[in-house]
Amino acid sequence: MEISFGTLRLFVSPTVYEPAEDSFLLATYASSLKGSILEIGCGSGIVALSAAIADKNSNVLGIDINPEAVECAKRNAAANSVKNCRFQEGNMFTAIPESSKFDFILFNPPYLPTTREEKLALESENSAYDGGESGLETFTQFAKQVDEHLASGGKVTVIATSLNDGMKKTLELLQRHVGTAQILAEESFFFEKIYLIEAVKG
Repeated sequence: MEISFGTLRLFVSPTVYEPAEDSFLLATYASSLKGSILEIGCGSGIVALSAAIADKNSNVLGIDINPEAVECAKRNAAANSVKNCRFQEGNMFTAIPESSKFDFILFNPPYLPTTREEKLALESENSAYDGGESGLETFTQFAKQVDEHLASGGKVTVIATSLNDGMKKTLELLQRHVGTAQILAEESFFFEKIYLIEAVKG
């Protein structure tokens, strides 16, 4: 399928997370950034590419555990003539050298509480949705590691949900592992709220 966001025209393959309201919220924020930017879980590339086209002097890297997402994002970068954004396969920070530091790190984590019976058969596709029984299993791993890759004064910006007390727990994890955290924006839906949360390295 194909979607449009701002000036971007994006192809989304069937096994890649389809951009939705959470993606658009983070992509809008990304459009305001300048500097070295890392996105974990890049999917189709909508967020990373939004950051890259907003400032051609920015250096943007998108990581995804799903190889089909990486190929999809690369295809979208080429189709939109974006030169300052690259994509590579990896499980969160495993593919990134310890010495690499970023001004901004972005993550729209899998935050749906899921049971074993609800998991998708394809592991790489399942990773885009599956937050474990708590909904925060993947994000907790991220929060414990993200500070190592933040430059001094760097910012972490993530999406959180009201489901299962996710917003409160996300704020607590970021404050514990990164620094001061705050809600920048929120949107309401019939069954949940989603939040854009930013933490500044202390």
